[in-house]
Amino acid sequence: MNIIELIEQGESSTLEFKSTIENPAKIAKTLVAFANTGGGILLIGVTDDKKICGIKSEVEIIGLLEEASDMYCHPPILIRYELIRTDGKEILAVTIPESEDKPHLLKEKDGEETVYVRMHDKSVPTGKLTARNLGSYGNGADKTLMQSGNVKNLLKYLFSNEYITAKRYAKLINISERRATRLLMELSSHQIVLPVERDKDVVYTLSSRNLSGKV
Repeated sequence: MNIIELIEQGESSTLEFKSTIENPAKIAKTLVAFANTGGGILLIGVTDDKKICGIKSEVEIIGLLEEASDMYCHPPILIRYELIRTDGKEILAVTIPESEDKPHLLKEKDGEETVYVRMHDKSVPTGKLTARNLGSYGNGADKTLMQSGNVKNLLKYLFSNEYITAKRYAKLINISERRATRLLMELSSHQIVLPVERDKDVVYTLSSRNLSGKV
Protein backbone atom coordinates (compact mmCIF):
# COMPACT_ATOMS: atom_id res chain seq x y z
CA MET A 1 0.00 0.00 0.00
CA ASN A 2 1.49 3.35 -1.09
CA ILE A 3 0.12 5.46 1.73
CA ILE A 4 1.12 8.83 0.25
CA GLU A 5 -0.62 8.15 -3.06
CA LEU A 6 -3.67 6.87 -1.21
CA ILE A 7 -3.91 10.01 0.92
CA GLU A 8 -3.53 12.23 -2.15
CA GLN A 9 -6.66 10.64 -3.63
CA GLY A 10 -8.72 12.28 -0.88
CA GLU A 11 -11.82 10.95 0.84
CA SER A 12 -14.27 9.05 -1.32
CA SER A 13 -16.86 6.30 -1.24
CA THR A 14 -14.09 3.84 -0.34
CA LEU A 15 -11.69 6.01 1.69
CA GLU A 16 -12.08 8.06 4.87
CA PHE A 17 -9.59 9.89 7.11
CA LYS A 18 -9.69 10.25 10.89
CA SER A 19 -7.11 12.06 12.99
CA THR A 20 -8.01 9.80 15.89
CA ILE A 21 -10.88 7.75 17.34
CA GLU A 22 -12.45 8.47 20.71
CA ASN A 23 -16.06 7.33 20.36
CA PRO A 24 -16.74 3.74 19.18
CA ALA A 25 -20.42 4.50 18.53
CA LYS A 26 -19.55 7.21 15.99
CA ILE A 27 -16.94 5.23 14.08
CA ALA A 28 -19.32 2.26 13.91
CA LYS A 29 -21.39 4.20 11.37
CA THR A 30 -18.43 4.27 8.99
CA LEU A 31 -17.76 0.56 9.49
CA VAL A 32 -21.39 -0.30 8.72
CA ALA A 33 -21.49 1.93 5.63
CA PHE A 34 -18.31 0.46 4.14
CA ALA A 35 -19.41 -3.12 4.83
CA ASN A 36 -22.85 -2.50 3.29
CA THR A 37 -21.54 -0.91 0.11
CA GLY A 38 -18.28 -1.72 -1.68
CA GLY A 39 -15.93 -1.96 1.27
CA GLY A 40 -13.35 0.70 2.12
CA ILE A 41 -10.23 1.84 3.93
CA LEU A 42 -10.20 3.99 7.06
CA LEU A 43 -6.91 5.82 7.63
CA ILE A 44 -6.46 6.83 11.27
CA GLY A 45 -3.77 9.43 11.89
CA VAL A 46 -4.69 11.55 8.86
CA THR A 47 -6.68 14.79 9.01
CA ASP A 48 -9.53 15.72 6.65
CA ASP A 49 -7.16 18.03 4.74
CA LYS A 50 -4.75 15.13 4.04
CA LYS A 51 -2.15 16.00 6.69
CA ILE A 52 -0.43 13.12 8.51
CA CYS A 53 -0.76 13.68 12.26
CA GLY A 54 -0.04 10.10 13.33
CA ILE A 55 -1.46 8.10 16.22
CA LYS A 56 -0.25 7.58 19.78
CA SER A 57 -1.33 4.01 20.44
CA GLU A 58 -2.51 1.49 17.87
CA VAL A 59 -3.50 -0.88 20.68
CA GLU A 60 -5.97 1.63 22.11
CA ILE A 61 -7.45 2.48 18.71
CA ILE A 62 -7.81 -1.16 17.70
CA GLY A 63 -9.59 -1.77 21.00
CA LEU A 64 -12.06 1.03 20.24
CA LEU A 65 -12.66 -0.31 16.73
CA GLU A 66 -13.30 -3.80 18.03
CA GLU A 67 -15.73 -2.35 20.57
CA ALA A 68 -17.44 -0.43 17.77
CA SER A 69 -17.87 -3.62 15.76
CA ASP A 70 -18.95 -5.85 18.63
CA MET A 71 -21.20 -3.41 20.48
CA TYR A 72 -22.70 -1.17 17.79
CA CYS A 73 -22.69 -3.16 14.54
CA HIS A 74 -25.24 -5.90 13.94
CA PRO A 75 -23.95 -8.35 12.95
CA PRO A 76 -20.32 -7.53 13.93
CA ILE A 77 -18.01 -6.57 11.06
CA LEU A 78 -14.73 -8.11 9.92
CA ILE A 79 -11.85 -5.61 10.22
CA ARG A 80 -8.23 -5.87 9.10
CA TYR A 81 -5.40 -3.67 10.38
CA GLU A 82 -2.03 -2.52 9.07
CA LEU A 83 0.34 -0.18 10.92
CA ILE A 84 2.21 2.07 8.50
CA ARG A 85 5.18 4.27 9.42
CA THR A 86 5.88 7.35 7.31
CA ASP A 87 7.62 10.66 8.00
CA GLY A 88 8.40 9.46 11.52
CA LYS A 89 4.73 8.96 12.33
CA GLU A 90 2.41 5.98 12.48
CA ILE A 91 -0.87 5.57 10.59
CA LEU A 92 -3.32 2.77 11.21
CA ALA A 93 -4.87 1.56 7.94
CA VAL A 94 -8.16 -0.18 8.66
CA THR A 95 -9.64 -2.25 5.83
CA ILE A 96 -13.35 -3.08 5.90
CA PRO A 97 -14.22 -5.53 3.10
CA GLU A 98 -17.60 -5.54 1.44
CA SER A 99 -19.56 -7.92 3.63
CA GLU A 100 -21.17 -11.20 2.62
CA ASP A 101 -23.49 -10.85 5.64
CA LYS A 102 -25.05 -7.50 4.76
CA PRO A 103 -27.10 -5.63 5.56
CA HIS A 104 -25.31 -4.57 8.73
CA LEU A 105 -27.19 -2.25 11.06
CA LEU A 106 -25.94 0.45 13.40
CA LYS A 107 -27.36 0.22 16.93
CA GLU A 108 -28.48 3.77 17.76
CA LYS A 109 -28.68 5.32 21.24
CA ASP A 110 -32.50 5.25 21.19
CA GLY A 111 -32.51 1.51 20.60
CA GLU A 112 -33.29 1.79 16.90
CA GLU A 113 -31.16 0.05 14.28
CA THR A 114 -30.26 1.92 11.10
CA VAL A 115 -28.73 0.79 7.82
CA TYR A 116 -25.95 3.04 6.49
CA VAL A 117 -24.32 3.04 3.05
CA ARG A 118 -21.55 5.10 1.44
CA MET A 119 -22.63 7.94 -0.81
CA HIS A 120 -19.51 9.55 -2.25
CA ASP A 121 -17.46 10.58 0.84
CA LYS A 122 -20.34 10.34 3.34
CA SER A 123 -21.96 7.57 5.37
CA VAL A 124 -25.70 8.09 4.97
CA PRO A 125 -28.75 6.36 6.47
CA THR A 126 -31.11 4.48 4.24
CA GLY A 127 -34.35 2.60 4.66
CA LYS A 128 -35.79 -0.89 4.54
CA LEU A 129 -35.87 -0.75 0.74
CA THR A 130 -32.10 -0.64 0.49
CA ALA A 131 -31.68 -3.11 3.34
CA ARG A 132 -33.51 -5.72 1.29
CA ASN A 133 -31.54 -4.94 -1.85
CA LEU A 134 -28.16 -5.00 -0.13
CA GLY A 135 -28.39 -8.72 0.37
CA SER A 136 -29.53 -9.52 -3.16
CA TYR A 137 -26.41 -8.76 -5.16
CA GLY A 138 -25.15 -11.80 -6.97
CA ASN A 139 -25.47 -12.49 -10.66
CA GLY A 140 -25.30 -8.88 -11.82
CA ALA A 141 -27.63 -7.07 -14.15
CA ASP A 142 -28.58 -8.50 -17.51
CA LYS A 143 -26.12 -7.41 -20.23
CA THR A 144 -28.95 -6.30 -22.51
CA LEU A 145 -30.30 -4.07 -19.74
CA MET A 146 -26.87 -2.54 -19.06
CA GLN A 147 -26.36 -1.77 -22.76
CA SER A 148 -29.69 0.01 -23.14
CA GLY A 149 -29.68 3.72 -23.89
CA ASN A 150 -31.83 4.47 -20.84
CA VAL A 151 -29.30 2.87 -18.49
CA LYS A 152 -26.28 4.40 -20.23
CA ASN A 153 -27.83 7.86 -19.91
CA LEU A 154 -28.49 7.23 -16.23
CA LEU A 155 -24.90 6.17 -15.55
CA LYS A 156 -23.50 9.15 -17.45
CA TYR A 157 -25.69 11.44 -15.35
CA LEU A 158 -24.60 9.82 -12.07
CA PHE A 159 -20.91 10.00 -12.95
CA SER A 160 -21.35 13.81 -12.90
CA ASN A 161 -24.06 14.23 -10.26
CA GLU A 162 -24.41 13.02 -6.68
CA TYR A 163 -27.87 11.50 -7.08
CA ILE A 164 -31.03 11.39 -9.18
CA THR A 165 -34.74 11.15 -8.36
CA ALA A 166 -37.25 9.06 -10.29
CA LYS A 167 -38.92 12.28 -11.44
CA ARG A 168 -35.64 13.71 -12.75
CA TYR A 169 -34.77 10.41 -14.44
CA ALA A 170 -38.17 10.28 -16.13
CA LYS A 171 -37.54 13.72 -17.64
CA LEU A 172 -33.97 12.82 -18.59
CA ILE A 173 -34.97 9.87 -20.77
CA ASN A 174 -38.55 10.94 -21.57
CA ILE A 175 -40.51 8.15 -19.92
CA SER A 176 -43.19 8.10 -17.23
CA GLU A 177 -42.17 8.54 -13.62
CA ARG A 178 -43.74 5.16 -12.80
CA ARG A 179 -41.64 3.42 -15.44
CA ALA A 180 -38.52 5.31 -14.31
CA THR A 181 -39.12 4.13 -10.75
CA ARG A 182 -39.44 0.51 -11.89
CA LEU A 183 -36.19 0.72 -13.85
CA LEU A 184 -34.34 2.31 -10.93
CA MET A 185 -35.68 -0.40 -8.63
CA GLU A 186 -34.48 -3.10 -11.02
CA LEU A 187 -31.01 -1.55 -11.15
CA SER A 188 -30.92 -1.19 -7.37
CA SER A 189 -31.70 -4.90 -6.99
CA HIS A 190 -28.36 -5.54 -8.73
CA GLN A 191 -26.60 -2.76 -6.77
CA ILE A 192 -25.90 -0.77 -9.89
CA VAL A 193 -27.51 2.12 -8.03
CA LEU A 194 -28.48 2.44 -4.38
CA PRO A 195 -31.72 4.03 -3.12
CA VAL A 196 -31.13 6.42 -0.24
CA GLU A 197 -33.65 8.29 1.90
CA ARG A 198 -33.08 12.04 1.61
CA ASP A 199 -35.42 14.76 2.87
CA LYS A 200 -38.34 12.31 3.14
CA ASP A 201 -37.82 11.24 -0.47
CA VAL A 202 -35.93 8.40 -2.13
CA VAL A 203 -32.99 9.33 -4.35
CA TYR A 204 -30.66 7.03 -6.25
CA THR A 205 -26.88 7.22 -6.16
CA LEU A 206 -24.28 5.26 -8.07
CA SER A 207 -23.07 2.22 -6.17
CA SER A 208 -19.41 2.49 -5.11
CA ARG A 209 -18.64 -0.66 -7.09
CA ASN A 210 -19.36 1.38 -10.25
CA LEU A 211 -17.76 4.73 -9.40
CA SER A 212 -14.61 4.00 -11.37
CA GLY A 213 -16.39 2.30 -14.24
CA LYS A 214 -16.95 3.52 -17.77
CA VAL A 215 -20.12 3.84 -19.77
